[in-house]
Amino acid sequence: MKCRYLDELTGGKGVIFATGTPISNSMTELYTMQRYLQYGALEKSNLQHFDAWASTFGETVSAIELAPEGNGYRMKTRFAKFYNLPELMMMFREVADIQTADMLNLPVPEAEYRVIHVKPSQMQKEMVEELGNRAERVRNGMVDPASDNMLLITNDGRKLALDQRLANEMLPDEPGSKINVCVEEVYKFWEEGREKKLTQLLFCDLSTPKNDGTFSVYNDIRDKLVAKGIPPEEIAFIHHADTDAKKKELFSKVRRGAVRVLMGSTFKMGAGMNVQDLIVASHDLDVPWRPRDLQQRLGRTVRQGNTNKKVAIIRYVTEGTFDAFLYQVIENKQKFISQIMTSKSPARSMEDVDEAALSYAEIKALATGNVHIKEKMELDIQVSKLQLLKQSFLSQKYEMENNIAKDFPKDIKEQEQHITAYELDMAQIEGHTPSERSVFPTMQINGRTYQEKKEAGQALLDACKAMKSPEGVPLGAYRGLQMELSYDSFMMGFIVALKGKQTYHVTLGEDLYGNITRIDHEIDKIPDRLEQCREYLKTLQIQLETAKKEVKKEFPKEQELSEKVARLGELNALLDMDKKDKVLLDETAEIKEAEPKRKKTERER
Repeated sequence: MKCRYLDELTGGKGVIFATGTPISNSMTELYTMQRYLQYGALEKSNLQHFDAWASTFGETVSAIELAPEGNGYRMKTRFAKFYNLPELMMMFREVADIQTADMLNLPVPEAEYRVIHVKPSQMQKEMVEELGNRAERVRNGMVDPASDNMLLITNDGRKLALDQRLANEMLPDEPGSKINVCVEEVYKFWEEGREKKLTQLLFCDLSTPKNDGTFSVYNDIRDKLVAKGIPPEEIAFIHHADTDAKKKELFSKVRRGAVRVLMGSTFKMGAGMNVQDLIVASHDLDVPWRPRDLQQRLGRTVRQGNTNKKVAIIRYVTEGTFDAFLYQVIENKQKFISQIMTSKSPARSMEDVDEAALSYAEIKALATGNVHIKEKMELDIQVSKLQLLKQSFLSQKYEMENNIAKDFPKDIKEQEQHITAYELDMAQIEGHTPSERSVFPTMQINGRTYQEKKEAGQALLDACKAMKSPEGVPLGAYRGLQMELSYDSFMMGFIVALKGKQTYHVTLGEDLYGNITRIDHEIDKIPDRLEQCREYLKTLQIQLETAKKEVKKEFPKEQELSEKVARLGELNALLDMDKKDKVLLDETAEIKEAEPKRKKTERER
């Protein structure tokens, strides 16, 4: 309402949004952005109501995906595809200036991504199996949602994937757990960067520092790093900087290397924190729900001002746990976000994953322990990449067919016309130019013929001063070409157009000899232009012949794609496909499923 009021006052120019993540979690966020910034355009197109907007630009897609408990598959229907994308983006770009990393080419360090996957302990395996049983009972309505639900199961599963002691402090500290592997990695980077005082960030959303003696991931990592020899004052928790003054002091210490290991959550360290100067590594201990959160974590390190040329982005996953499901959720969200936030022209419809989404899918595959599930995940990635390659191949093929039928013949004809025109102009110029170049060719200006360069130059300046309008007027002739004089209001200068079969423009100055020289230089460039056209014509003819050969070729990996698609079908049949959820339209469904049923029956509205 406020935005619409400001638009009324300012004619639609009173509201500016600036954000790096306009779409961070759900397809509905694009609709919300449009309601804020271009409600009038939505109203004009009868798209102001979400149902109308979604039916025009969104499509629900059903697909099998890993169940949250990590040990089976289910069918889910959700928004995972946009169509009518050119029209949607044309409308959105009326108010959105999208600048992506590939367009800006910012001076940021090169990121080297590394995924460290750890084996689950026997206790974790048994607890994941029990989570599967709990989920089955919830799905079949065998328990009261107030006592157990998918939200509780999901939270328990996320904690279990991080460290089994978050489920029960009495459980042993597993040597191969995420935390212990992370401690080794952090210490290695600390040791290697000791001379330059290089710094590191650790992100963990599922725990907080504690002072009551109970288990905390933060405390455990700090104590183990101190035991290895890192001074306690070089390790800090963002949670202790609870005022702006403390944050400013802490960030200053990180920037100069006094604090070399900074730990915190995405919420506290993800956005607005500028400590990138010496960061050499960033560690993701757990998986957030939104792609934006991973991007915000990444943006603290891969950022302008980082003095390191290369940085490490390390993500830790535990096989056979909720890590697989959570990376899948991020993958599904990244799919439709990438369809909008792109610098490339959109296709009519899109559903293929982009590179960022594929990297999430690869992490998901690493986190899956079941042999068939893991093979299916790997095939999903391979088939998606092959389909992406095929789509690109077909697009290039269609473009070549269009070039062969239209563009190449048109361009070849244009170049042939240019060549003929240049040749005729050169013949005309040669016939009106003395063989001895030291002799000034006669110049005709406003009906008078001038034999001397000085007189001709002065006559040019006089003609400029006599101009009454910027519109072009006939001036005379020189070296076989007609001359027309005009004034360019934008460039604020006089222009002489030399006209033969082609037209050549010369900007005049205030020097009477210099103007004649400029005109001669422009005429002397014609042979070079003729040669350029001949070379370009040869290139076009070669491209046409090459395109005719290339367009006959078939997709080189068609057989591989067919085989992988067939194998994928076999794996889908092998996997458990009996578990089906209700039709859900958004990733937030995982939360909605957990809402307890109301005790009283309410009327449907």
